[in-house]
Amino acid sequence: MSQVRTDKPFTLAGRTYQSRLLVGTGKYKDLEETRAAIEASGAEIVTVAVRRTNIGQNPGEPNLLDVISPDRYTVLPNTAGCYTAEDAVRTCRLARELLDGHKLVKLEVLADQKTLFPNVIETLKAAEVLVKDGFDVMVYTSDDPIIARQLAEMGCIAVMPLAGLIGTGLGICNPYNLRIILEEATVPVLVDAGVGTASDATIAMELGCEAVLMNSAIAHAQDPVLMARAMKHAIEAGRLAYLAGRMPKKLYASASSPLEGLIQ
Repeated sequence: MSQVRTDKPFTLAGRTYQSRLLVGTGKYKDLEETRAAIEASGAEIVTVAVRRTNIGQNPGEPNLLDVISPDRYTVLPNTAGCYTAEDAVRTCRLARELLDGHKLVKLEVLADQKTLFPNVIETLKAAEVLVKDGFDVMVYTSDDPIIARQLAEMGCIAVMPLAGLIGTGLGICNPYNLRIILEEATVPVLVDAGVGTASDATIAMELGCEAVLMNSAIAHAQDPVLMARAMKHAIEAGRLAYLAGRMPKKLYASASSPLEGLIQ
């Protein structure tokens, strides 16, 4: 019988979190819906696209931080919308300035607007600069186990392979590659992109991911607040199932009750 897995805390940059669900702040109809959905999700880390969202760089405009308080949530600035390493590095430095020296960032360098697939060459360049500059880098990457390993080796604190293209809701398209990444992982592995509904989040957690980051799956749901609650429970259920260890799959039936001592 295989050994029972023991749980361990979800820790990033020296801080431990109770929730393993990370959520984005874009695509909601207004700031009030953003606030309500994030609160319902139970998430403690919220990611913010610095190039698309006002967190103080545009005085006089509605500020996301008015509803997503840094006193309550860990704000995770991301470089969404960047297509070069240079732009991504500049965006992280701007976020650090706006957030009073905040070092935790989510790096993503995109290849094109059609797929939003990561440009791994530019991602590697940016990661190297940011790590040397003292940032705690969580990095969006492809499902290539070799690239994931290299990003961890250069000092990124978490790797975040996509499970499907951003915003598609296709679910876990690459479970076998994710399993390889997880087997070799020396840093937390978080699924980033592709989740469409609660069962997708559960599958990611059952594979052994430390956490899941999502935005569209909640924001584009018919009822975002209700979907946020569903995702909270899905993450928790998936983690428990991973720890419990599923039964082996069998080709033929196996009776649930004992066959010995049958009444004749």
